Amino acid sequence: MSTKILHIDSNNPILWKQLEEANFENEADFKSTKEEIEAKIHNYNGIVIRSRFKIDKTFLDKAVNLQFIARVGAGLESIDCEYAEAKGIHLIAAPEGNRNAVAEHSLGVILSLFNNLNQADAEIKNGQWNRESNRGHELDGKTVGIIGYGNMGKAFAKKLRGFETTVLCYDILDNVGDENAKQVSLSELQEKADVLSLHLPWTPETDKMVNADFIKAFAKPFWIINTSRGKNIVTADLVEAMKTQRILGAGLDVLEYEKLSFETLFQDKNTPEAFQYLLEAKNVLLTPHIAGWTFESHERLAQVIVDKIKALYSVS
Repeated sequence: MSTKILHIDSNNPILWKQLEEANFENEADFKSTKEEIEAKIHNYNGIVIRSRFKIDKTFLDKAVNLQFIARVGAGLESIDCEYAEAKGIHLIAAPEGNRNAVAEHSLGVILSLFNNLNQADAEIKNGQWNRESNRGHELDGKTVGIIGYGNMGKAFAKKLRGFETTVLCYDILDNVGDENAKQVSLSELQEKADVLSLHLPWTPETDKMVNADFIKAFAKPFWIINTSRGKNIVTADLVEAMKTQRILGAGLDVLEYEKLSFETLFQDKNTPEAFQYLLEAKNVLLTPHIAGWTFESHERLAQVIVDKIKALYSVS
């Protein structure tokens, strides 16, 4: 019998094409609700997702023939991983696929913040020629602290090799440091870092991790970059730290207010005060969850998923 795979999000065409060539049976459903997908998921052996909805216990209980869940992305937080694994379902992700894109984006954000590039561009386009107020900083000689030293963190540290920086990393796993970053305790990182870059999943341990107490533990004012998950930072605490210049600038590719799908920004009729500050601050650079969203990574993510599905079934 053929292995039937349901695709509930669109992806690079090579994913579908190569699975088809390997004799997997593909079906697509990009529009049905979660409940409608649940009603037929028993017909499938695999499901390929991005982030359209959460794969929870209710969904998994109805997926009686499911052998794998493949997420075309880095994280698996939209899946009840523990319950899925208890049911013998293989979980597949592709952090290798967009790590380079995230690393390049992170570096670009730091350089833009340090040199006021977006602010200066906007001012000139508005007829202003302000040199002194746009005097920048150099990355040379700074200490960059990376929290989360997996695929993304390692790729970012590698990009920093061309700069005369000290790179420190902190991770919950031991012995992950390498020639590009020295692994240290969180307290040492907070003592020495001029720049903090987050490369973390969203878990109960990292949820709201960057709060007022976390920020106060830094020995000196610092810049912060977040290309991981928005809910890892308490936005209100970040803003208060920016107002007192405990944080010198922020580059945020992800926001606390994002929906789980990452496709839209959740806003009530009244914009949160902290978010309004971010929208108006000159030392804040905001992007819509695009750090890993390049043309190259779009293809690479799909290829990684194909390769891992084929490996699961020992298909060459």
